[in-house]
Amino acid sequence: MTTGPLEHPLQWVSLALGAVLVVSTGMSLLGTLVLPRAQRDDVARNVERVVRAALSLLARLRRGYEGKDAVLALHGPLALAGMLVTWLCLLLVGWTMVLWAVTEGSIGDAAREAGSSMFTLGFASRNTWAATIADFLASASGLLVVALLIAYLPVLYAAFTRREALVTMLQSRAGVPAWGPEILARHQSVGLLRTLGAFYVDWERWIADVAESHTTYPILVSFRSPHALRSWVTSLLAVLDAAALQHALQGEQAPSQARLCLRMGFTALRDIADVLGIPYDPDPSPDDGITLSYEAFCKGVDRVEGTGFPMMRTREEAWPHFQGWRVNYESIAYAIADMVTAPPAPWSGPRHGLRGATITPIVPVDRRPGGDTRRTPAPDPHA
Repeated sequence: MTTGPLEHPLQWVSLALGAVLVVSTGMSLLGTLVLPRAQRDDVARNVERVVRAALSLLARLRRGYEGKDAVLALHGPLALAGMLVTWLCLLLVGWTMVLWAVTEGSIGDAAREAGSSMFTLGFASRNTWAATIADFLASASGLLVVALLIAYLPVLYAAFTRREALVTMLQSRAGVPAWGPEILARHQSVGLLRTLGAFYVDWERWIADVAESHTTYPILVSFRSPHALRSWVTSLLAVLDAAALQHALQGEQAPSQARLCLRMGFTALRDIADVLGIPYDPDPSPDDGITLSYEAFCKGVDRVEGTGFPMMRTREEAWPHFQGWRVNYESIAYAIADMVTAPPAPWSGPRHGLRGATITPIVPVDRRPGGDTRRTPAPDPHA
């Protein structure tokens, strides 16, 4: 369809829709890459969902969790690339609609000129004031998208590196994949029980950092750890479970830092859930019940009790206290772990793509002079 500038009613509609598309795409770009607060952006979220669905289908073709993890590790980088392409395509369509409305020629001519301007190629332009303004703005928008994404990557990877440092350190304290009772058991067995207060303080700071970075940049949720059996969400769940279990078993004897870590933990998970669109009860009752069974809880207590961990309550007395803490964070942690197909550690909920598998945590071997090797008992893989 070839027309003069703004001589057809459809061109006025095209100008309005094109302007709206360009502005809304710019808002999506700024909200995702620049705005320093939680922002639920439909463009970025839908791109991420499409990439996740495609990789989940491919991961089902691979055998073993490590093979699936190798496919799913592409999620974050591909989602970023998908966002860049989507923003550029939306801007190209928007500027094409604007240029077709304000210049003479066909839609194809307008698309050619919009692409030439956005990618600063300069091989197509028209000598009219309206076209010149549109070309300058289209060129600026194309450069802005690429420049912001380039500036965004160092910030993103700096947050990723900070997150992974403490997750890696947890391996010596909780095995891989991480499991809450193993944290208490390891600290007791190596004589570090008194350091748990400082441990919870470190993790409280880590949780605060994750809450800020993962709500500002939700794509970080999908970035996987370098090691297949490590995960930020299972590590967070393990630390919260350790704090809740210690409070349940020791009562007032538990370090006060554990309570602060727990509160920071479920607050952070709720903030992340808001950005990801995960539903949850904002004010659950301690008696609402949890998914984790009492039998699985007892297996965890067996692991802790077997190391001589000082217990002020029996498991029957501790269960309602543990349940009262876990009800605040269990459903959200399970939903995120399932969403990113985190390693299926004990007490970490089901994974829809893994057919009910649970990976037994790999724990350090206590080797002693003279060939005396004491292996740490592994938890029941079906716990």
